Amino acid sequence: MKGLEKKKEIVARMLGCSKKKVRFGREHLSEIKDAVTKADMRSLIKKGYIKIVGDKGVSRARARKRREQKKKGRRRGHGSRKGKAGARIGKKEVWVTHVRAQRKALKQLREKGKIKENAFRDVYRKIGGGAFRSVRHMLLYIEEHGLLKNEKKG
Repeated sequence: MKGLEKKKEIVARMLGCSKKKVRFGREHLSEIKDAVTKADMRSLIKKGYIKIVGDKGVSRARARKRREQKKKGRRRGHGSRKGKAGARIGKKEVWVTHVRAQRKALKQLREKGKIKENAFRDVYRKIGGGAFRSVRHMLLYIEEHGLLKNEKKG
């Protein structure tokens, strides 16, 4: 291959790639040695005696596997987290889920007839104002303020 180094260089310059990307076919080395001009080289490339090795890409296999795992709800533990809690789930989204849960619980109380009618609207407004941390906190407030029906004060 010593005599072919210069030819590799010429082909590489012609094709705008590195010398190490140029591959000569083992069976056609004599024809490649006989080639002198760039035109000769071009014809050998056309015939497929001289080839260019493609770049090695980065495999997407691991990324695909990771995506499939995440679809199943995996990789959510503390070690996999990169952002703060507020970056992963926004404050508004958290607030909306809390409010929805509280309103649902309050409506269930009304449907079962366990809360006084005038108290329902009052508590509903308080929920919207962010007065309660959770459903449990809201229920505690309702109990402490005697807003449940059929409750005997003792």
